[in-house]
Amino acid sequence: MTVRRVTGLETEYGISVPGDPGANPMLLSAQVVNAYAAPTSGARPRWDYEDEAPLRDARGFELERAKAHPSQLTDAPGRRGGGRRAAPNASDVATAETEDPTMANVILTNGARFYVDHAHPEYSSPEVLTPRDAVRWDKAGELILLEALRRVAATPGLTPVTIYKNNTDGKGASYGTHENYLMDRATPFGDVVRHLVPFFVSRQVFTGAGRVGIGQDSARAGFQLSQRADFFEVEVGLETTMKRPIINTRDEPHATADRYRRLHVIVGDATMCEVATLLKVGTTSLVLAMLEAGALAGGPAGDLTPAEPVRALHEVSHDPGLTQLVRLRDGRRMTALQMQRAYLEAARAFVEDRLGADADADTLEVLQRWESVLTKLETDVFSAARQVDWVAKLRLLEGYRSRDGLAWDSARLQAVDLQWSDVRPEKGLYLKLAERGQVELLLDPASVRRAVEHPPEDTRAYFRGECLARYGPRVAAASWDSVIFDVAGRGALQRVPTLEPLRGTREHVGALLDRCATAEDLVAALTGG
Repeated sequence: MTVRRVTGLETEYGISVPGDPGANPMLLSAQVVNAYAAPTSGARPRWDYEDEAPLRDARGFELERAKAHPSQLTDAPGRRGGGRRAAPNASDVATAETEDPTMANVILTNGARFYVDHAHPEYSSPEVLTPRDAVRWDKAGELILLEALRRVAATPGLTPVTIYKNNTDGKGASYGTHENYLMDRATPFGDVVRHLVPFFVSRQVFTGAGRVGIGQDSARAGFQLSQRADFFEVEVGLETTMKRPIINTRDEPHATADRYRRLHVIVGDATMCEVATLLKVGTTSLVLAMLEAGALAGGPAGDLTPAEPVRALHEVSHDPGLTQLVRLRDGRRMTALQMQRAYLEAARAFVEDRLGADADADTLEVLQRWESVLTKLETDVFSAARQVDWVAKLRLLEGYRSRDGLAWDSARLQAVDLQWSDVRPEKGLYLKLAERGQVELLLDPASVRRAVEHPPEDTRAYFRGECLARYGPRVAAASWDSVIFDVAGRGALQRVPTLEPLRGTREHVGALLDRCATAEDLVAALTGG
């Protein structure tokens, strides 16, 4: 009934060395992560892989490890060589990460994870409850990557790098921006597929980051809405790095498994515009609320399922004019804007029916901004340039094309596309527009800077982040659903499970942490010892 739900965003950042296209991205990514962690290096807490299960499929089976691609084995520190099962304790993880310098892995005091994944530095935000907080801690990730870049540049012997918040190198490689939504496991997964496929196909109209080039390797000249769309090949599947599916079936809740499912969304773009990110998270959360309540049983406007979902995903992305008609399974044809209107109208009726005057401010904001952006896109696409990445980028590119007579296959336009997402304020074109007041900002910059070091207070991320901040040397390892302590007087590591994402909040444990001066005090209080 609300947009408020446990959510997290993961972003793999693009990385390069100017003038050296052959530089090893895995080593570069490792030096970025390690450079950021250097001031607090030493007995650094490790990531705990014990409860991860990336091969479990929401369709009711688990893929055999022998049949899995190495990139799928995210639960095993040695996965690049084929992997092994999760390390049984923190010391094994530490050994594996020491042996492979490209496996840099840091748990931050804001509750996030910063590590090397698939040859990219990845920032996985802490769990949050509201779309605005999703934007806040996502933007904190940009500041963390900027600081890491600066520390690399200031360290003798390290190779200076450039970092981009984008999703493709324009030459055939793509890297992900993933969304994670905790939802009720009782919701039939078939309904998730049925109603989210058309939603994801059509939401590109406001979530696309914009891209110069058509096709995975940009072989065709042109401009499209999404950086990621061309890299999706199937409707449903477990993969994330090949044969990418619109609906990912990984069933790894990082929470109480019989109660929750974590919907792992891989079909989104890395957005710089704060409104676009808020809408990406908020509208998806609302659709999930309707799904959980059974409010989409008949479809928001009949069955919106595209006859050919992957083709529809590509065609919508390839049409900045927003007139492409998607052929639906029932024979109708609708534009992506019309499909989104159908979801918006269903969501508005749902909130009015279930909440009425008691609707929370976060939900009302998402509904209002959803309506506003769709109206702008329907009446004058460029009027949405302050809110939507692909529109702002297209307006900028059209200025270059008009001034200098550039065709869409111009290398200069590709360079502008790349520079849009540069995390350096003096270089990034989005950041320059933001500085000039040409995009709409939602957040107080001071609150974003605070989020770099401090966790959200209304999820279990508070407990994880505060334990790192207060008792760092005694935290042996941590994960989304546990914190492991190595304390004096105990013969074994002490695991504190955090399987309920809405426990471990400031309200829940703040007073406990305040009265426990040491990790030993905390473990004793938790265990009654």
